[in-house]
Amino acid sequence: MRVKEELEQRGIEVVSREYGDHRELIADFGPTEDISVDVVGDTVIVVTEDETYDVEVDGSAQAFIKNGILTIELNEEGQA
Repeated sequence: MRVKEELEQRGIEVVSREYGDHRELIADFGPTEDISVDVVGDTVIVVTEDETYDVEVDGSAQAFIKNGILTIELNEEGQA
């Protein structure tokens, strides 16, 4: 399952933006204090106070969290 569908299936709204060489997915997890993200191989792992989300990506990705906003950058090979 692709990242956008995986998160939306769990009730998290995701916005997708296309750029020349990459795609960004932006998801608002709300004002959760304890939230972290890591990319291991082809999996983005998001850990909140209550849940863990493991979503696979095609290609390489970088992920960032700031103020409860998750941004996943996928290179042109990565699909979401």
